[in-house]
Amino acid sequence: MQLHSKLPHVGTTIFSVMSALANEVGAVNLSQGFPDFPADTEMIHLVTKAMQNGQNQYAPMPGLPALREIIAHKTERCYGYLPDWNTELTVVSGASEAIFNAIACTVSQGDEVIIFEPAYDLYLPVIELFGGKVVPISLQFPAYSVNWEEVKQKISEKTKLIIFNTPHNPSGAVWQQKDMLSLVELVKNTNIFLISDEVYEHIIFDKIAHESAIKYEEIRKRCFVISSFGKTYHTTGWKLGYCLAPAELTKEFRKIHQFNTFSTNTPMQYAMAEFVKQEDKYLSLPDFYQERRDKFKKMLQETPFELLDCKGTYFQLVSYKHLSNENESDYAIRLTKEVGVATIPVSVFYQKPTDNKVLRFCFAKQYQTLEAGIERILKNKEKLYK
Repeated sequence: MQLHSKLPHVGTTIFSVMSALANEVGAVNLSQGFPDFPADTEMIHLVTKAMQNGQNQYAPMPGLPALREIIAHKTERCYGYLPDWNTELTVVSGASEAIFNAIACTVSQGDEVIIFEPAYDLYLPVIELFGGKVVPISLQFPAYSVNWEEVKQKISEKTKLIIFNTPHNPSGAVWQQKDMLSLVELVKNTNIFLISDEVYEHIIFDKIAHESAIKYEEIRKRCFVISSFGKTYHTTGWKLGYCLAPAELTKEFRKIHQFNTFSTNTPMQYAMAEFVKQEDKYLSLPDFYQERRDKFKKMLQETPFELLDCKGTYFQLVSYKHLSNENESDYAIRLTKEVGVATIPVSVFYQKPTDNKVLRFCFAKQYQTLEAGIERILKNKEKLYK
């Protein structure tokens, strides 16, 4: 028997590869984007309480009404728009499921989908699974900004969907109001759908406002807006997120959702329905992570790396072009083995080979983890050169 692969070019993700290598050689893992500090103890208590109270069976397919209602009020609090929690909000098993569902219900054979590279590695294979054609647009290095004239040129009669991500993984770039207004002009009077990947919506620095798609009616009425409790509350392993979309889009989204995961972890939904009421927990997140960004940046400035700008997310990019001519993957692997620090090569986020000699560090870590990584880099400084 021989199985015909629907994704013949896809292997194990770089995140799994680098984390496994880090574990194998005992490296400090600053590669995969997950916090190594504990979740809020109150949240853990609320989940335990829900379990003990017998709330362990299937939740309603769209999500617990109480959770969807509090998400709606949070959305109004942050972005000035109150969605209908019953018809416009769906709780999902992580943002990845939401992205999969949104692509599945919009993309058909031969449709073109514009993505901005470097792009989160989930987008491309899911688009291909449903017969779509990826139309990549490279963000302008080193600021990772959008060339809107190029976007305009790439839009065709086959363009079905545009996927964008702000704050942006892996670059840490953040879209400004002018970017959103440029997008408004491009999609106005078209049948193009949008996916706005906003999982880092609260991890944004220097008092910059997050320009959510929800703020813009022309975008909102054609958009799946996706967010992640895992990123906001340091619980990536809970795989809990949600999708906000107009009622007619939500209806199609839920058709996929009900045959994908059907419903999402029940006790965690009960816990989150209570925890999200505490506005200070998410409103304080920019300051929480900016402190880490600033301290990690100061640490990195002691190394030979050149730092790129970071306006959001919990990732810091560095350039090593003045240190080595090795390609990014080889350099990242060698640093993991010889220096003892694991990072992510940014080139893996491109469809076609693009090597700017840039690595991604994750600073969603305890300070002792970050300090241990920097200590190893400084101790093995000569190995950064080749």
